[in-house]
Amino acid sequence: MALPMHEDVPARVRELPLPGLALGEVVAALEARYDPALAEDWDAVGLVCGDPEEPVRSVLFAVDPTAAVVDEAIALGVDLLVTHHPLLLTPVHGVPASDPKGRLVHRLIRAGIGLFVAHTNADRAPDHGVNDALAAALGVGDVHPLESVAAPETDTLVVFVPVGVSDQLVDALSAAGAGVIGDYTRCVWQTTGTGTFIPGDETHPAIGRRGQVERVPEIRLEMVVPRACRAEVLRALLELHPYEDPGYAFFENSATASRAGLGRVGELTRPVTLREFAERVAATLPGTPCGVRVAGDPDRVVRTVAVCGGSGASMLAAAASAEADVFVTSDLKHHAASEATEHPGPALCDVAHFASEWPWLPVAADLLHRDLGARVQVAVSARPTDPWSWQVGADQVGGQLVGGYGDHARLRSAEEQAD
Repeated sequence: MALPMHEDVPARVRELPLPGLALGEVVAALEARYDPALAEDWDAVGLVCGDPEEPVRSVLFAVDPTAAVVDEAIALGVDLLVTHHPLLLTPVHGVPASDPKGRLVHRLIRAGIGLFVAHTNADRAPDHGVNDALAAALGVGDVHPLESVAAPETDTLVVFVPVGVSDQLVDALSAAGAGVIGDYTRCVWQTTGTGTFIPGDETHPAIGRRGQVERVPEIRLEMVVPRACRAEVLRALLELHPYEDPGYAFFENSATASRAGLGRVGELTRPVTLREFAERVAATLPGTPCGVRVAGDPDRVVRTVAVCGGSGASMLAAAASAEADVFVTSDLKHHAASEATEHPGPALCDVAHFASEWPWLPVAADLLHRDLGARVQVAVSARPTDPWSWQVGADQVGGQLVGGYGDHARLRSAEEQAD
């Protein structure tokens, strides 16, 4: 498969008359889709270089921040480079131009190009992440994570408010972080009723008189609140609510699995043989010298497919537990693959690391374009960044020694031994 540019991007996207957005706004849009909180503790994600106040009119997406990709970004004249793999994954104490990685940082800064990384947070992201993109590219539907991460802890806020101020209160609570369900915001359930109370002698009621029964038309509001936002939401409630002592309560919700997590498992629309599926993988993903290595019976029927973009050996057990017929991933070592094939479990398709993560690029580019509209142009890198450049001696025959070693494998006859 060739590596096309995204929607025939022109030679220099910066020449397009686009208004652009501040880099900080583009970063916020990316992090809204690829939450940094989903990244592994050891990972290095987010903005690597760039001024958040500088305008961004064009963005290039790539798997790796290599010298060739930086060349491409400069040639295209983009303002931001978004890569999956970090440039500075291990801690550094400086970025001198004499160092290969430091040199890339200097080149990007001199060219006025920011660098943003979405790595394991993009691997785990729900709906539009690396693993969803790989599954969709291979025709795998009805997917869910192989290994889910716990959903963020949430509460349900219940508050009673006079009818006339309910909309203003909902706006304030939403601005503080309440009412978010998936891609929907300002989510609220409400019903009307009558609030009854008697103001005490030391009160200063907004409605009613001290010592008298008061009946007020009220609305009961219920909103989901991330537990991390509870204090901020409560502060907004108390600042805007007209009552001296408003009636409210936070109810802690039970922990649930989220749509975020590593790997994906799902179903093909129709069963195929392992040979047919492997050919689909080869035809769909970018071609590399390593091709697609397959372990399993070519005639095995494949219905359930597990995938893990990038190095997925740690997910072998999860793929087996999910009763997958085949597991598509990268960087499988000899012993892990050998042990997996000795036990009942999925067949294996091992592809180049770069190839398994490339399908995410057009997905992320389309998503950013959809979120930001015509203000920002997007492009997908046409530079293959697989480190292997060629291969020799690749035999397509399994189950026997080939390439001149067959004679050494047979038992020598008595006559030959006598010689």
